[in-house]
Amino acid sequence: MEPKEFSSSESLRGIDILNSPRLNKGTGFSEKEREQLGLVGLLPDRIETLDQQVERVRGHLAQKQTDLEKYIYLIGLADRNETLFFKVLMLDPMAFLPIVYDPTIAEACLKFDEIYRRSRGMYVSIAERGRVAEVLRNSPIKDVRFICVSTGGRILGLGDIGANGMGIPIGKLQLYTACAGVPPNYLLPVLLDIGTTSEKLLADPLYLGLRQHPPAQEELDEFVDEFMQAVQEVFPGCCIHFEDWKGTDAVRLLARYRDKYLCFNDDIQGTAGVTLSGLVNALKITGQALENQRILFVGAGSAGIGLANLIVSAMVQEGLTLDSARERIRLFDTQGLVVADRPGLAAHKRPFAHKLPPSKPFNHLDLASECPQIVAAIEDFKPTMLIGTSTVGKLFSREVVEAMSRVNERPIIFALSNPIDRHECLPQDAYTWSEGRAIYAGGVQFPPVHLGGRTLLPSQANNLYIYPAVSLAIFVTRPKRATDEIFIEAAHGVADQVTPEQLKLGMLYPPQSDILKVEVETAVRIAEFMFEKGLATGERPADIRTWVEGQLYHPEY
Repeated sequence: MEPKEFSSSESLRGIDILNSPRLNKGTGFSEKEREQLGLVGLLPDRIETLDQQVERVRGHLAQKQTDLEKYIYLIGLADRNETLFFKVLMLDPMAFLPIVYDPTIAEACLKFDEIYRRSRGMYVSIAERGRVAEVLRNSPIKDVRFICVSTGGRILGLGDIGANGMGIPIGKLQLYTACAGVPPNYLLPVLLDIGTTSEKLLADPLYLGLRQHPPAQEELDEFVDEFMQAVQEVFPGCCIHFEDWKGTDAVRLLARYRDKYLCFNDDIQGTAGVTLSGLVNALKITGQALENQRILFVGAGSAGIGLANLIVSAMVQEGLTLDSARERIRLFDTQGLVVADRPGLAAHKRPFAHKLPPSKPFNHLDLASECPQIVAAIEDFKPTMLIGTSTVGKLFSREVVEAMSRVNERPIIFALSNPIDRHECLPQDAYTWSEGRAIYAGGVQFPPVHLGGRTLLPSQANNLYIYPAVSLAIFVTRPKRATDEIFIEAAHGVADQVTPEQLKLGMLYPPQSDILKVEVETAVRIAEFMFEKGLATGERPADIRTWVEGQLYHPEY
């Protein structure tokens, strides 16, 4: 990206320039720019470099007492000076990503109506049915390439928080830029306000959203249909990123739109991609082939089903038939083991419903009664991998881990639910109960575990490795559709960046300390795949890496 340049023909001048976060340089405006843009007298006399401004920001942040206070300050900075905001984030992403996104974003969303300062993105209310395209034309961004859209229906582990969920689309798109260099001037956060089921929020005098319950499914689908069509009308070719929708809506709407529009669901495909990436590297440790794995899922919501479907697609790529691949996967949900004879089984679970005896429903208040069911399933199925997407903390008990360890020399255990108190198993327990043999990944980053004179490094199955790279690849190649094969390629692209030495320590993902390098490397691989498979539009460049790197955003004046 070229640095911002100003001329006397700029439509904005004076205080309007300073009020534009995309154009504002603060004390970084040169003497010439101050004269041209009518800024003389509106700024202190000293002209500062971007690096000097960064030092001031760091000084401000050092005085903040909590991560939420730092989040509020950084969002305020983004509202004032976008270039400086991204410069700060991209200089030290490991320090700042936990503040602008997970885990601080959870508290920020819970208090979104309290800490609200300035509008970012767009709020499209179901009350505006029939005129959604008109509403979208009010966007301050006219060339929108990506929309991240949520209803706030299932935010992290917080449930339905309605309009307070706007913090998620804002944060996700900021990570497109901070982690993968996608230019921010093409990104639009959107909150589809359909109301909320939270009686607490509906009674909260500060709540900013519609004060009504969500509509019935048919009415919701009609509204989302209008939104999807309006996006294509107002922003042709825009990619729509679904984020944190209620699980049943997420699965249904992805199936409804994936073959019609350029869209993806990070909770389904991104989570699946990063889990597959970890599995690919776990198999490098065990020396086994993907097509020989048997995988037991505990949790069959949108994330679990998305994981299962993507792993099936990857197994089919390896040579298995579709039926054979599905036979290698079993699911538990709140009603117990997913079996073929269960009445009223949801359509998206049926491909994984096998002819097995039913088990009793789960009682999340009595973990002791659930663990024997999981142990029995392990002893019967002998899975090589156990994946938790249940949001039930401590569900993988000592008995469960020991059962996995009896049927596997190196049991693969992924406890993916967030936040930490909902993790099915903590790494210290997984390593201890398996006598150090478990290959572990969790949904958050954990510190090293010291066991028997060894240091083991738990991995974080973080979607951060996948969706920014996929988005960068989509940005440069402009495909018509985002297929599962793209996410499989992304998974391999991330996995192949882990060295043999790191694998020996139990690392399944590359270090996040140089996340931009990791994302660009993965995006280049995806872009090459898109051109090879005819998914990309436009002519293939002679040097894809140079072409991709030439389109990255650099936060400079």
